[in-house]
Amino acid sequence: MADTATSAPPAGWRRLRLIVWTLAAVAALLLAWLVLRPAPQPGQLQSTPTSVTLGGPFTLTGADGRPFSSAQLTGKPYAIFFGFTHCPDVCPTTLARLASLRQRLGQGDDAVRILFVTVDPERDTPEAVGKYAKLFNTPIIGLTGSRAQVDQVARQHAIYQAKVPEAEAPDGYTMDHGATVLLFDRAGKFVATIAPEEGDPAALDKLKRITA
Repeated sequence: MADTATSAPPAGWRRLRLIVWTLAAVAALLLAWLVLRPAPQPGQLQSTPTSVTLGGPFTLTGADGRPFSSAQLTGKPYAIFFGFTHCPDVCPTTLARLASLRQRLGQGDDAVRILFVTVDPERDTPEAVGKYAKLFNTPIIGLTGSRAQVDQVARQHAIYQAKVPEAEAPDGYTMDHGATVLLFDRAGKFVATIAPEEGDPAALDKLKRITA
């Protein structure tokens, strides 16, 4: 007679145990993938969620006083930066850096258009943004417009801007604003950003990608 203490476990129990072991193995594999997956390389463009949409059609005023439409950018990659001509450090530093990066790209001044959009249209007339853009000795498109136009374009690009009272500043105020550069490809699609703290090699790699 068979000993009931050493008989095989019921089939249902064996199936349950197999399921538990399978789930444990899957969990272990998932944990290993999370731990061992390679980190993004410096300068690597991260995929942008499809729900994030930046940019869009706009019309501002160029340095010549004529309307400047975003349609004039069709077919060329461009970098857009928001600032103001009375900015003491961030704006001139960022524009000078963009000019240097484009030069290092080695594809000529027309490879990537650089746009400077003022967030201070009350003071930054077309003439003012034009003179400011020329300070960098490279083609930079200076743009201004009405307060409503500038606000709209800033919203389209998710750029923070605010007037800050400051007694020592010209006209008693300065402008606080985001310092990120936004990069768009030939089709006018947002591709990546260049942050102030980002290294030049990574930034240059992004410019190479949108001009490829």
